[in-house]
Amino acid sequence: MFHYQIEPRFNDTDALGHISNTSYPVWFEQARTPVFELFHPSLDVKTWPLILARIELDLKAQSYWGKPIDIETTIGKVGNSSCQVVQRAFQDGKEVAAGVAVLIYFDYQTETSKPIPEEIRAQLLEHQAT
Repeated sequence: MFHYQIEPRFNDTDALGHISNTSYPVWFEQARTPVFELFHPSLDVKTWPLILARIELDLKAQSYWGKPIDIETTIGKVGNSSCQVVQRAFQDGKEVAAGVAVLIYFDYQTETSKPIPEEIRAQLLEHQAT
């Protein structure tokens, strides 16, 4: 499991004083960086091998500015060319959001998916939720 902590900014709030629903997809993307590094340690976008196919977000409870958000990231299902990245956000120990992103191992030259190499698959499985 990977852990990432966000300090919400004042501009992450909405008119009601809650963390905006638009903040979580951005925060979850940032917290996926260790997963990106499993696929592409240099993070060089000129040779980037991933494409985002899907994101889901469930807002579980209200969250607020002034208190950190802790994000847990694990791996869900690993397919031939794709994997699920499962994420949960907590504030004061309470789950406030959950999400799933589907990443596809992708060749931008041919615009097609490609099989995840076995060495990357093994690393993904080390972080798979049980």
